Amino acid sequence: MYGCELRDDGSTRGYTQYGYDGKDLMALDTERGVYYPLTDQAQVTTQRWNSPEERVGERKKNYLENICIPWLKKYIEYGLEELERRVRPEVKVSDQNVNGVTKLHCQVYGFYPRNMDVKWHKNGIDVPSQEAKQVLPNSDGTYQIRVTVEVAAEDREGHSCHVDHASLDQTLTVKWELQSSSNMLWIFIGVVLGGVFPIAAAGFILWRKRSVSGKKTNRAQTSRTAPEEAASLYGETCSASDKDVSSTSSNA
Repeated sequence: MYGCELRDDGSTRGYTQYGYDGKDLMALDTERGVYYPLTDQAQVTTQRWNSPEERVGERKKNYLENICIPWLKKYIEYGLEELERRVRPEVKVSDQNVNGVTKLHCQVYGFYPRNMDVKWHKNGIDVPSQEAKQVLPNSDGTYQIRVTVEVAAEDREGHSCHVDHASLDQTLTVKWELQSSSNMLWIFIGVVLGGVFPIAAAGFILWRKRSVSGKKTNRAQTSRTAPEEAASLYGETCSASDKDVSSTSSNA
């Protein structure tokens, strides 16, 4: 493998190294431009490559200094906007009771770049995490990570999540606070009311619709009954008149 590096202070470094059968074989001394063996089997090859006829090391040194570094600077310039991109993370702490054991979760999400350091502290002392820290990608190109620790029921106070990231000027600290029984009661009441109110509102709307629909039906039936009664009365009057006319004709 070979490559070159451009460091933050402006210095550069190139490297070339060969291996064989899973072991290091030989490497390039970039200062002198010669190869040196890392195993006895590479002695012959390094002598031949460093000979005046071959000068493989000098050619590779020239490539690393005069070709690789300029191209690396050009690629960095092309992707400078992405390299300098910084997205501040969002942090949320929560707890979970599993089989009598309290787990504290520190969820950090929406950050960029990928490198992130998240730790739980108790009164300023690091608390080791029992779960592996794994940074996962999001669909928008940012990342997320969750760090979990287990604490005993009598040892839950004083915990805080500490987040270090390139987008932050200083360490971001989010404290976990143990919720009191009164707070839990208000949360329970809020959940109950939140479930009952929509049901009551839906019932009122349904009752209102049925009430309005019933009134419309009654008005429609009333409007249909009036003409029918008039027609019935008119029919009876006509029948009586016909009978009178018939009787008069018979007498005549």
